[in-house]
Amino acid sequence: MSRLTGRNQVSRRLLLAGAGAVAGGALGAGVAGHAVAAAEPVKFEPVRIRPGDARYEGLRRGNNFRFAGRPEEIRVVGSTEQVVRAVNEAVRAGRRVAVRSGGHCFENFTADPAVKTLLDLSPMDEVGYDADMRAFSVQPGATLGHVYRTLFKGWGVTIPGGSCPAVGAGGHFSGGGYGVLSRRYGSVVDHLYGVEVVVADRDGSARAVVATRERDDPNRDLWWAHTGGGGGNFGIVTRYWLRSPGAKGDPSQLLPASPSEMLEAVIAWPWQGMTERTFTRLVRNFGVWHERNSAPGAPGTGLYPIFMLSHRSAEYFPLAVQADAGLPGVDRLVNEFMSAMTAGTDVEPIVNSRQTMPWLHKMTWPGTGESGDATTRRYKNKAAYLRRSLTGGQIAAVHRHLTNATGDPGSGMLLIGYGGQVGAVAPTATAVAQRDVVMKAVYHTAWGAEADDAARLSWVRNFYRDVYAGTGGVPVPGPVNDGSYINYPDVDLADPEWNTSGVPWQTLYYKGNYRRLQQVKARWDPRGVFRHALSVEPPA
Repeated sequence: MSRLTGRNQVSRRLLLAGAGAVAGGALGAGVAGHAVAAAEPVKFEPVRIRPGDARYEGLRRGNNFRFAGRPEEIRVVGSTEQVVRAVNEAVRAGRRVAVRSGGHCFENFTADPAVKTLLDLSPMDEVGYDADMRAFSVQPGATLGHVYRTLFKGWGVTIPGGSCPAVGAGGHFSGGGYGVLSRRYGSVVDHLYGVEVVVADRDGSARAVVATRERDDPNRDLWWAHTGGGGGNFGIVTRYWLRSPGAKGDPSQLLPASPSEMLEAVIAWPWQGMTERTFTRLVRNFGVWHERNSAPGAPGTGLYPIFMLSHRSAEYFPLAVQADAGLPGVDRLVNEFMSAMTAGTDVEPIVNSRQTMPWLHKMTWPGTGESGDATTRRYKNKAAYLRRSLTGGQIAAVHRHLTNATGDPGSGMLLIGYGGQVGAVAPTATAVAQRDVVMKAVYHTAWGAEADDAARLSWVRNFYRDVYAGTGGVPVPGPVNDGSYINYPDVDLADPEWNTSGVPWQTLYYKGNYRRLQQVKARWDPRGVFRHALSVEPPA
């Protein structure tokens, strides 16, 4: 295959870590001059699994056991060509299609009863360097842990992605992607060079299209839609290409250098003896520090703090701050952060530790970042962006729900450091519109038994509504709040019972970028083949 040039041809020569070069052939025509490859070396023959097959029960669920679909078929696929074929067959048969890579969707997007064909992309997990695209290639079934390991071993580079190694790249990248290094290097999509997407034309025929961030690329709008528009909206991504803007040189210089070691400091306070005044001061200190230390390039952006505000029944709540152990002055930065956090408080922590460990070990350790273990795989998460510290009334609501009688040890709230280099990108440059925020808030509960669904859902929904009571129960963009993150989808934002603000869910997730996303939807998915409960709709 030939290189992507001014003549808009695309290559697929992959230099895999430790595996040499792999070349492919042609799969069929793209659009506007893009040639899309096919005849890739097939390492996985497609599998069709139907009800009654011994494998069906084990594959119809994702990570959240609240949802279990009943598709007519599960298609386990291993190549772009197989995806094209599966979509063609599903559209011709009138079967609703959904796609799963890692299976960590918070809602039932892949388990909706209307979904009749579920595409499982997990065998498509190739990670390597494409010399002709001059970018790293990642297939959607690759887990973050696999991505980090391969990039680290082969080239000593990384991406600023999440800390759960089992999450698939497919959904994580398309929704924006963030993690430990985002305050320093931005969102994952700030490094996205291109995508290969299987789309369905107006006549229902499927084809693979390549889109890049090149200004003269006629398919550039499709690339843009995958820089934060979220999965399952425009087509099925079968490959991502990653290269930092302006990066030049050999592959080891095309993405951020991976740290060698992680410094992690942890401090935890007991609920016993914790007054509301001290709790309020701790939460406010966390927010104020982020207000003062989240400008692009500020020294504090080398730190990634997470405040894990557990329910009182857990007996304590911890705070962790992670950083590249090789960052100049990192110990001083952590000391200053901890001093700012504890200022004006009088409760002694029960844990105060600091350790250094291999970066790769921390980012790929099994179970890291999961929403529950094997016994608590039912969960509900709700989220919000913050432009500044929570208000006094919001902190009071947080304290009220974390100390009530209906919560449990599996419930709580996370305040996560954000901002930094994320704010160096214009709100319209990618589909991620929230660029001047400094924190993310995640309200969560996890449990094991279906019988507890109603109680646990009620707890987290009422908690969230109470925190945002002043804006109709949701984080309406304003001086403090700034909507929510599409990779933490929450169908309640589209439910007038829980969103009484009059502000549509589309604005909460996408703000002013939604209209452009609608235009992309109309062009690339005119039949509405790819949809779910919070999918982008074409213009009226």
